Amino acid sequence: MTDRPRVSMAVIVDGGRLLLIRRSVRERDLVWALPGGKVESGESVERAAVREVREETGLTVEAIKPLGERLHPDTGRLVSYTACAVLAGTASAAAPREVAEVAWLTRRQLPEYVPGGLFDSVEVYLDEVLPD
Repeated sequence: MTDRPRVSMAVIVDGGRLLLIRRSVRERDLVWALPGGKVESGESVERAAVREVREETGLTVEAIKPLGERLHPDTGRLVSYTACAVLAGTASAAAPREVAEVAWLTRRQLPEYVPGGLFDSVEVYLDEVLPD
């Protein structure tokens, strides 16, 4: 384990599309990302993913499946990934200081937004739930 801040990311597929956000402040080469953020003290990664989605996009989601974790190669942070399902709301840039824009993408559009691809276990999950 690491003493670096833990980050929780939500993988949200709805209507055959994956939700990505464009951060207001770029982090290195990362422009588009999954919604998510730091896990607060005493908070599970699943709860953090659900909270961050609400704060960043206005969507109400539920955690449905853990997808794994890794040390992010660009940020060095410990990142957990959780598949989530939309319960209510319409995605928008609900926290303008953090999120500039949201986009629902098809599988074919992903390389334009995330040229390096996503974490392997996220890609495997997307292979199961997102049509080509």
